[in-house]
Amino acid sequence: MDFFNQNIMLYLAAYLIAGIPFGYLLAKQFAGVDIKQAGSGNIGATNVLRVVKEKDPKLAKKLGAATLFLDAVKGMIILFVAMALDAPESVLWTIAVLAVVGHCFSAFLGFEGGKGVATGFGVLLVLLPVPSLIAIAVWFVAGKLLKISSLSSLIGLAALLTASYLLYPNMAHAPIWIIAIIIFYKHIPNIVRLINKEETKVV
Repeated sequence: MDFFNQNIMLYLAAYLIAGIPFGYLLAKQFAGVDIKQAGSGNIGATNVLRVVKEKDPKLAKKLGAATLFLDAVKGMIILFVAMALDAPESVLWTIAVLAVVGHCFSAFLGFEGGKGVATGFGVLLVLLPVPSLIAIAVWFVAGKLLKISSLSSLIGLAALLTASYLLYPNMAHAPIWIIAIIIFYKHIPNIVRLINKEETKVV
């Protein structure tokens, strides 16, 4: 297989695998809940936790954690495959962006999807481990203090961008900005609710 065809296969795999809506599938299979029709309607871990918690708090924690893990890992898998194939850095960054696109605009959900936080941080953890770890720590602390998932995610995203510029000032930041803009775009309804002081806290 030549490099061009190999890259096309990697790009397709990144988009399609990242598009698998694990939160939706897990909630449907193990809790009998359609999370697209409940809570915020989002397929991510926070909505899985919030919706399933009404029926079974213990199961909610398990499904929420599983969703968070799987959404993060699904973007990382193709990156590791590409690295094993000695794909160039430009290909790796394209895979990272396509993984976030796949999650946020899934072909399996009529090109709808999640907000891209777990998948975005997953791929960035592979390509920018130190800034990503800093961002995850900031996200975790913000989540504990504020109890608002969307705001904590946006603060973590801002921390990642800041850390990436401080630690790698000379690298091309365009792919990171594309990922950040997609995540920000998917959070616009949350931002509106934050401004109106209507955003739900995670308790």
